[in-house]
Amino acid sequence: MSHRGHRDVDAGTLWERLVRAALRRERTGIDAYGRPAGGIAGNVPSSLSNSRDIDPILRAADEIQDEDPNISRILCEHAYTLAQNLDPNSEGRGVLQFKTGLMSVIKQKLAKKEGAAFDRSQDIARLREFYKLYREKNNVDMLREEEMELRESGTFSGNYQELERKRVKRKRVFATLKVLGTVLEQLSKEVSPEEAEGLISEELKRVIESDAAMTEDLIAYNIIPLDAPALTNAITSFPEVRAAISSLKYFRGLPKLPGNFPIPATRSADVLDFLHFTFGFQKGNVSNQRENIVNLLSNEQSRLGVPDEHEPKLDETAVERVFLKSLDNYIKWCNYLNIPPMWSNTDLNKEMKVLFISLYFLIWGEAANVRFLPECLCYIFHRMGEELDDILRQQLAKPAVSCVTDNGVSFLEQVICPLYDVIAMEADNNENGKAPHSAWRNYDDFNEYFWSRSCLKLGWPMDRTSSFLLKPSPRSTNLLKTSATKRRGKTSFVEHRTFFHLYHSFHRLWIFLFMMFQALTIIAFNNGKIDGKTIREGLSLGVTFFVMKLIQSALDVLVMYGAYSTTRMLAVSRIFVRFIWFSFATIFVCFLYLKGLQDTTNTISGSIIFKIYIIFLGIYAGIHFFWSTLAKIPSCNLLVNRCDNSSVVKIIKWIHQEHYYVGRGMYEATTDYIMYVLFWLVVLGGKFAFAYFLQIRPLVKPTREIINIKDIRYSWHDFVSKNNHNALTVASLWAPVFCIYLLDIHIFYTIISAVVGFLLGARDRLGEIRSLGAVHKLFERFPEAFMDNLHIPVSARNSLTLTGQVLAKNKFDAARFSPFWNEIVNNLREEDYITNLEMELLQMPKNSGSVPMVQWPLFLLASKIFLAKDIAGESESQEELWDRISRDDYMKYAVEECFYTIKLILTSVLDDDGKLWVERIYEDIKGSIARRSIPYDFQLKKLALVIQKVTALTGILKEVGTPELETGAVNAALDLYDVIQLDFLSVNMRENYATWSILIKARKEGRLFSKLKWPRDPELRSQIRRLHSLFTIKDSAVYVPRNLEARRRLEFFTNSLFMSMPKSKPVREMLSFSVFTPYYSETVLYSINELLKKNEDGISVLFYLQKIYPDEWKNFLARIGRDENTHESVLIDNEDDNLELRFWASYRGQTLARTVRGMMYYRKALMLQAYLEKTTVGDMEADVPTNETTDTKGFEFSPEARAHADLKFTYVVTCQIYGKQKEDQKPEAADIGLLLQRNEALRVAFIDEVETLTAGNVNKEYFSKLVKGDINGKDKEVYSIKLPGNPKLGEGKPENQNHAIVFTRGNAVQTIDMNQDNYFEEALKMRNLLEEFHAYHGIRSPTILGVREHVFTGSVSSLASFMSNQETSFVTLGQRVLASPLKVRMHYGHPDVFDRVFHITRGGISKASRVINISEDIYAGFNSTLRQGNITHHEYIQVGKGRDVGLNQIALFEGKVAGGNGEQVLSRDIYRLGQLFDFFRMLSFYFTTVGYYFCTMLTVITVYIFLYGKLYLALSGVGEDIQTRADVLNNRALNAALNTQFLFQIGVFTAIPMVLGFILEQGFLRAVVSFITMQFQLCTVFFTFSLGTRTHYFGRTILHGGAKYHATGRGFVVRHIKFSENYRLYSRSHFVKALEVVLLLVVYVSYGFNEAGAVGYILLSVSSWFMALSWLFAPYLFNPSGFEWQKTVEDFRDWTNWLFYRGGIGVRGEESWEAWWDEELSHIRTFGSRVMETILSLRFFVFQYGIVYKLNVQGSNTSLSVYGFSWLVLVGLIFLFNIFTFSQKISVNFQLILRFIQGIAFLLAIAGIAVAVVLSSLSVTDIFASILAFIPTGWGILSICVAWKPVLKKTGFLWKSVRSLGRLYDAGMGMLIFVPIALCSWFPFISTFQTRLMFNQAFSRGLEISLILAGNNPNSGI
Repeated sequence: MSHRGHRDVDAGTLWERLVRAALRRERTGIDAYGRPAGGIAGNVPSSLSNSRDIDPILRAADEIQDEDPNISRILCEHAYTLAQNLDPNSEGRGVLQFKTGLMSVIKQKLAKKEGAAFDRSQDIARLREFYKLYREKNNVDMLREEEMELRESGTFSGNYQELERKRVKRKRVFATLKVLGTVLEQLSKEVSPEEAEGLISEELKRVIESDAAMTEDLIAYNIIPLDAPALTNAITSFPEVRAAISSLKYFRGLPKLPGNFPIPATRSADVLDFLHFTFGFQKGNVSNQRENIVNLLSNEQSRLGVPDEHEPKLDETAVERVFLKSLDNYIKWCNYLNIPPMWSNTDLNKEMKVLFISLYFLIWGEAANVRFLPECLCYIFHRMGEELDDILRQQLAKPAVSCVTDNGVSFLEQVICPLYDVIAMEADNNENGKAPHSAWRNYDDFNEYFWSRSCLKLGWPMDRTSSFLLKPSPRSTNLLKTSATKRRGKTSFVEHRTFFHLYHSFHRLWIFLFMMFQALTIIAFNNGKIDGKTIREGLSLGVTFFVMKLIQSALDVLVMYGAYSTTRMLAVSRIFVRFIWFSFATIFVCFLYLKGLQDTTNTISGSIIFKIYIIFLGIYAGIHFFWSTLAKIPSCNLLVNRCDNSSVVKIIKWIHQEHYYVGRGMYEATTDYIMYVLFWLVVLGGKFAFAYFLQIRPLVKPTREIINIKDIRYSWHDFVSKNNHNALTVASLWAPVFCIYLLDIHIFYTIISAVVGFLLGARDRLGEIRSLGAVHKLFERFPEAFMDNLHIPVSARNSLTLTGQVLAKNKFDAARFSPFWNEIVNNLREEDYITNLEMELLQMPKNSGSVPMVQWPLFLLASKIFLAKDIAGESESQEELWDRISRDDYMKYAVEECFYTIKLILTSVLDDDGKLWVERIYEDIKGSIARRSIPYDFQLKKLALVIQKVTALTGILKEVGTPELETGAVNAALDLYDVIQLDFLSVNMRENYATWSILIKARKEGRLFSKLKWPRDPELRSQIRRLHSLFTIKDSAVYVPRNLEARRRLEFFTNSLFMSMPKSKPVREMLSFSVFTPYYSETVLYSINELLKKNEDGISVLFYLQKIYPDEWKNFLARIGRDENTHESVLIDNEDDNLELRFWASYRGQTLARTVRGMMYYRKALMLQAYLEKTTVGDMEADVPTNETTDTKGFEFSPEARAHADLKFTYVVTCQIYGKQKEDQKPEAADIGLLLQRNEALRVAFIDEVETLTAGNVNKEYFSKLVKGDINGKDKEVYSIKLPGNPKLGEGKPENQNHAIVFTRGNAVQTIDMNQDNYFEEALKMRNLLEEFHAYHGIRSPTILGVREHVFTGSVSSLASFMSNQETSFVTLGQRVLASPLKVRMHYGHPDVFDRVFHITRGGISKASRVINISEDIYAGFNSTLRQGNITHHEYIQVGKGRDVGLNQIALFEGKVAGGNGEQVLSRDIYRLGQLFDFFRMLSFYFTTVGYYFCTMLTVITVYIFLYGKLYLALSGVGEDIQTRADVLNNRALNAALNTQFLFQIGVFTAIPMVLGFILEQGFLRAVVSFITMQFQLCTVFFTFSLGTRTHYFGRTILHGGAKYHATGRGFVVRHIKFSENYRLYSRSHFVKALEVVLLLVVYVSYGFNEAGAVGYILLSVSSWFMALSWLFAPYLFNPSGFEWQKTVEDFRDWTNWLFYRGGIGVRGEESWEAWWDEELSHIRTFGSRVMETILSLRFFVFQYGIVYKLNVQGSNTSLSVYGFSWLVLVGLIFLFNIFTFSQKISVNFQLILRFIQGIAFLLAIAGIAVAVVLSSLSVTDIFASILAFIPTGWGILSICVAWKPVLKKTGFLWKSVRSLGRLYDAGMGMLIFVPIALCSWFPFISTFQTRLMFNQAFSRGLEISLILAGNNPNSGI
């Protein structure tokens, strides 16, 4: 208590200081984080947040402090009173400090005396007068008129920044008025009614109400102001929204609500109010779901058509669609359980459908963690619907019995809390993911309870004593002690940790592979002949099949252990019946086959036993083939599903496969089926041809020879190889080949899928525009393509097409394309990718003027006029001239445009005589063109002079007119006249004598051009500026834009215009969607300190960014009006520039700010589209002038455009701990608040923890809240929904998503991670993408739309490039093939677009059970597929994605994914998909999920099997003996296997899709260069290293568990990683395994027999050496400054300090070897893990056993005593080791004795060895060989000891010896790795080479990477 009191005092003192500063004049208006200061209002405790008045009152007090401190005092006092009323005893957390600080402000700042009485009547009078004064001062009536005018017009002119400023001011003024009015009203209640009436007149009351209505949010709202008057929000004026709102109103027959039930005055009662009263739903939930339902209904209505504006009514079809979509899962659940829906006895009219929709969404909205149990929600909905049916029969509404509590009615307390409590207790039993999955029930177990009719026994209200709701007792750590319980255990499936799950889930694959191997082997051993003998042996396949099926059925029995009592009886009986059936069938088949083999007298056709055998197999195969064929035909499937209730169908289904609620009807359209079957036939054909000819057949002859060899001489004591035909030798020959046989199918899949993906991409027209040259060349086709795909159909365009008006149509297209193109260019400039000049060159004219041609951007026409001028001077004839100009289309366009534009400008600005002159000149030109006499009638060599004079004139006219400039313009026009008349014109003037006479006379008299009209029209002025640019830009713009990212984006966007995509719908008719981003505590926005903080090399993040992005830095400085040489310190000192600098840097990192900016482009794009489509109310395509349809100025301020965008798009960032961050005043909270202010459509959801003190106990309550930004610089709470408890019961990210998904809106939701980006041009295509939900993609509508990603971190380093290329290959070419033709694409993370309603009614967009669902995203794909969803992939739209850029980041990420795949192997989802997919789809699924990781692991295992086989042959002496008799060990099959393994290992097969992707999208040459560059950058080392990462984590997770989320960090990794850090991370995953391989290779080269010598050894072992060296040195090879001598010295010092620092309580693994060692052993927790680890460690004892028999000292003795003696020597060595490592703490009093004993022991050991060498045959070589033998044995002993750590720790001293031995091994391994690094560090050129290797991309861009790494920072001011 004393500690807490001290903390409170400190907090109170800090608070007083804060609030004093907040109300002083020292306020700057902007806080430390760049947002408007929140002052005292920013720190209202969360426990007081239930009162929404306190916060705005304090903000208003802060606002008017300078204006009238007395009024500020009145507001503060009132806020204090409200706080006192809410929490009189100050029990809530932070309330006491808040009150203390607030009272301090009132007393000290405002000089309020202690105990002074409050004169409320005076306060009311002061407040009233101030209210009037404030209204007058701010001219509120005028502000009201402006707002209403703005609201009604929707069009803008003038200064848009000023408009925005005025809008914010209006909102702020009205918000303050609302606070003043509210306080005035509340204070008046404290005086007598008569006195109050005298103080506040009726007229003033009306004024207050009217002003309050202008704030939009009298009650805070999210999107649609349903409870607020909303005079300034256009959404509620839309007919479809009004119709949706009216559909919720009370209808006839609905029981009446009590009179005292509160209904807002702004609306009437509706069905949600009725449900609110009846079931006790929370107010926040009801408000949230009211808007959700209105949003769904209105959007559905808009797709059907806009209802009548006067009395809008919702179409029956709209309600029906939403009803069926929302309750589809419930209907299927009822059908599955064979129970009638709860509305079966109800007249299901439109009103009742809306009622049921509302009930379901209210249940879902308040279900919290129970939302992960979709069928549980169906049960609740069903029971509540039945209860509702009874209530509907009453006249008056009454509370539902099931929800009545002691304190009222609460759905949360009575329905959700009991379920939550038992789920939470089970989650506690998982011991933070360390307990076995079988020991506790996860979300799936709870949900699957509702898949059987037994769930109905729960009753309603639910029976709390039911076994389902019984809470488990805490799990005992004593394995022998079990607590008896009646609670319900696992349901349907148990996730036992075993590798057998791979066989269990995919048994059909393994049976197929084993049987094919057997068949090919039989054929090969029969020399390829298919004769009677071959067939007889081939019939053994039947035996193999049934044996393997028996194994599978036995696994069914074993894996279900733990769930028998809770699983449906039918399912359990099926498992045992299948096991019994296959047991008898296997025995029967084996018996028949063996009997048949014994009958050698008859042929197969003559043997009655074989006939029975064949008939039996035939019947079994026929039945299965028939049923499988039926299952492939969709019509048959539908028929069978309709007959589900038939007993016959049930029995057949029961026999055929397991029957679940999910996974039914998982078939595809026949065409899709044929496509993926053909794909796999090609793959399997190649695989088995390779297997037969290169793997199996070459082994036949060597195998026969080895089997026939007798009397092999063994050099050791042999146990197992007597009289077994040399089985171990044969096994060592076949084992690596068999491993490759199992994994090479993945290799063939990779190759074929890459080719197919390439062809599909080419078909989809990917990569057609892959260069800037292509953009230039095809630009004139872009407007038409844009109109065809991205613009809504326009009737006027169609008529132009039909009438053949090509020019008019092209100009029409260009006019509508230009505003979108220009906005894209503007955004590129705002993002600092292009310069101001490039922006001008890229922008396209409006094409709305009278110029009779399409005007193209200047970057296409730049310098073309000067080239044309030169051509004109050189051409002899008009034909030659025009032919040469026409060869370049854009040169022709430039010439034509100048011709037309000059005429337009001159006729617009000149007087009548001037116009006459222009007309005459142009008629003469046209006449000359007709006569083909241009070169003769005009002096074309003088054209340069004409251009010069025109340029001079346009240079003057483009400026703002002044008298001086007008005079200059007249003179310039006269100069132009003189040049044309005297130098340029050669025509005969006599033909038009009268005209020329007038002009010559005017010139002589000085009248010509004297009345020049200065251009005022904006369109004309733009034409003048453009013409001036055409005549002044002499440089070619062929390289515009120069920025590579800008080029890439423009290339992709323009390419996508020609790709196939659904047609656009108007914004009003498009599907609505949300974007959803989970966030925890990552970087939101870089602070200045973070940007300036230097690393150990003296490099700051800002300096790094300036060097990596030099052009963007210059563009940024230009954008903010600074010189390009401006030092950053100048920006930091300026408030505005400081903030802009932070954003600039953050937009180049993986920050939340970057993600938010990108996603808000959706809203911007929708506003622009809605604005230009003129989708005004009731008019989908208004007939407006062309120039208005292309004018985009002010589109962001159009109320209609904003309203349409808000109705269609919502962005929710779920910042889980935002509430805690605010409370702790973390900078992340302030930065999130800043994002809320800058993005008005952004919403933040978070979990608010509120502590209350009740009866001396601290209670913690959890609320799910949604906030938005408001005008006062603070977030405003919109919804608050109380949760049943802490929502984080499972994995953090999916739980974070689940609590906030209730705040999303619309038909779709796009999941976006917080390290992603988006682009404006891509956002324009979102509505096309959403239409894919209604496009044909197979027999099922899409439920997840896959979206292409662009990895934007690829240019940081070579590692980032490898990762980027690998990731890009998967998210493009790889997923393209998975979606079609394979139909197995899943959800691999972000940025896929979900069918929102489909998924929220089926468990959500991810799964959350602890550990098993650690790869939470992919389970959404599994769930969607199992529930008859369809996942597609689309590549015409892309989203940016950041990836890990350092090796450690990459390794942690790959470790997380591999561990997640290891957990997936155990999951029920993988099992069901593996069982329920058809065979070929199952193959696709396996090899693209867990199969990929298993094949990766098998690649490494192949090396081990090969080397241990060689070890056996070498140490046993068998290899030498056999090789001398027959050359059988080196053969083609083994070479093929090793070569295949090596190519897989170094990533060649990974590179094939990558290279084909490069070729497709970059071109062949660039692809080849990229691939060669990657090889020089040692990508093969990286891929080999990644192979080890995936293998380690995948295998360890399946064996031991321990998969967990690794926070990889998303910063810029150019820092040097210390040796010890790398050692800690990779010691067990790579170094130990690599050193084992090295040991095997050394033993093999020492004792193996190889006739081919060194060359043969190298060829045989090169892949193994490459793998070992890559695993050992890759972390240091790819470590920045990894070979700098100074850093190497520092690393060695750091490593030794870490190695010898003793651990202890609280010491982390980064600080001490002992702490790290304990952490490394933490994954071995279960008895099974210990046994497996022990078994695997036994392999290390083989070395000693073999090597001791090779020693010279033992001669040819193979007695077992030799091996026994070696153990005595080893025991002696261990004894010596213990002497030398004796604990210093124990020996502190015996130092002298200890050192004497150690010295004697050392001398005796040396003497003993010397004597043995002299007196016996022991040689020095034997000593080294013994060391080679004892090292692995010691490691084996150590591994076994640590596996049984709990047992050994009880012995005390023994465990200390083990730990010392472990330290010795780590020290030795570290030195082996460190010495080569130290040697390399001596040579400076190696460090230089490494730097070039790692940062080649940066060097190629001329960047100062060496400067960055060396730390020579010239910006010393940083």
